[in-house]
Amino acid sequence: MKLLSNHPTEILILIFLIITYVISSFEKISDWNGNVIFIKGHFKNSPLKNNVPFLLAVLLVLEIVASILMIIGVYQIYTTEVKKIALLGIELSAVSLIFMLIGQRLAKDYPGAMSLGVYFLITVFGVYLLNK
Repeated sequence: MKLLSNHPTEILILIFLIITYVISSFEKISDWNGNVIFIKGHFKNSPLKNNVPFLLAVLLVLEIVASILMIIGVYQIYTTEVKKIALLGIELSAVSLIFMLIGQRLAKDYPGAMSLGVYFLITVFGVYLLNK
């Protein structure tokens, strides 16, 4: 299988993140109001409490754009071994994780912030590999 033979680690990391962000985006879109209510409650004691819908929309756009770029990137890696678009997508993924980390820390949700570390490590490793 050519797809995984030349760049297996990069492709697997991209697929992992694509699945993560596509499902996350779908959940946000399909239950926008429920997500806004939940996150408003989560951030009720933080400086972000009045900007939840806007910040959630920014995060949603980042996730969608990152997913699209990573999907295109997987295709490009498969067809031409060019990694530029995949790298841009995974970098946007890292930015969205940093935004989520800021939110979790401001909400004083330390376990939630800590759980983002796993995704961030995978993403940074993907950035490293795609930059080679």
